[in-house]
Amino acid sequence: MSNAGQNYIDVLKKCKKALADAGRKEDDATLIAVSKTKPIEMLKEVYDAGCRDFGENKVQEIMDKYPKLPSDIRWHMIGHLQTNKVKYIVDKVYMIHSVDSFKLAAEISKEAVKKNVTVKILIEVNVAGEESKFGTDTKGCVELIESIKDLPNIEICGLMTIAPYVENSEENRPYFVILRELMVDIMKNKDYNIRVGALSMGMTGDYLVALSEGATYVRVGTGIFGERNYNI
Repeated sequence: MSNAGQNYIDVLKKCKKALADAGRKEDDATLIAVSKTKPIEMLKEVYDAGCRDFGENKVQEIMDKYPKLPSDIRWHMIGHLQTNKVKYIVDKVYMIHSVDSFKLAAEISKEAVKKNVTVKILIEVNVAGEESKFGTDTKGCVELIESIKDLPNIEICGLMTIAPYVENSEENRPYFVILRELMVDIMKNKDYNIRVGALSMGMTGDYLVALSEGATYVRVGTGIFGERNYNI
């Protein structure tokens, strides 16, 4: 047995406290356990501790884990998604957090129509402008929403960002503020038909700051499962 189950419980408690401190309700945000590279046994421990939302970076890992775990799990695709892999997961994931181009959104829509499902998506915004990260800039985000809002069988639910890796989590607060304010501006345009206004932001090093700035999904991997194994 690892400590993953207890770690999940501990992180969840911290999330609830951060939400309370920010004057938010404890169900205002969802903790996603980012289980990339981790074995099924560890995911089962976290599931048994109460987690139902798991995040993966790679399509292949979702494909491998999906049939081996309970069907009430909500799978979140949080990594960069190639268009040629969309067909494998559109009917398996609860939400795709990493849509950053018309081409990808159109492919998700096409495959969703084929499988008669509606796919929840978030637009990935590279708020910090890091060259190593995927995502649109803030202006491109609005243009992308404008171009895909009428595509069938996709539901634009909000925005996602991956903030820089920093030692001091407060350094990422400005990026979370920018994403929240961008979401507020986008929600004002009723033509975009975005009813949820979800914000997927914050990871192990900065999720508490993200929650204080309005995150509705935080993605915690190392804080629950420990360091990732990059050798698999």
